[in-house]
Amino acid sequence: MGVEGTRQTAARVTDFTGCPWHDVKSMLRDVGLRPTRQRMSLGWLLFAKGDRHLTAEMLYEEANNAKVPVSLATVYNTLHQFTEVGLLRQVAVDGSKTYFDTNVSDHHHFYVEDANELVDIPHAEVTVDKLPHAPDGYEIARIDVVVRIKPTRD
Repeated sequence: MGVEGTRQTAARVTDFTGCPWHDVKSMLRDVGLRPTRQRMSLGWLLFAKGDRHLTAEMLYEEANNAKVPVSLATVYNTLHQFTEVGLLRQVAVDGSKTYFDTNVSDHHHFYVEDANELVDIPHAEVTVDKLPHAPDGYEIARIDVVVRIKPTRD
């Protein structure tokens, strides 16, 4: 998905009418996903609380607390499906921890090491001076900057 498609998806996500089930159903249909009960439930958990960063395990725990009957495998599959159609953005940290970001606009992240938390950095606050040339047959899809932070020592 190109930058324009990402902007359109971001606009769809933020154009909620206030009716969570209707909004999630419309959002899923707009990107070509069938609004199954599990997708609807996970979509509502993901998008009803505004911009956020979640791991699959965090969403699985939220689903269990909300009495949504899903397996961890279903949560992973749904997150990856939502990412493929541009509803989520995948952010890898440490190679072993992956977060899913409901804000798909161009922006970067602080990773708070002692809290295992991602925090948005507005896009305008990070400047990448020079990009490498992509290999033949490829183009740069996006740039992800993750700035690792920790509390200062007094």
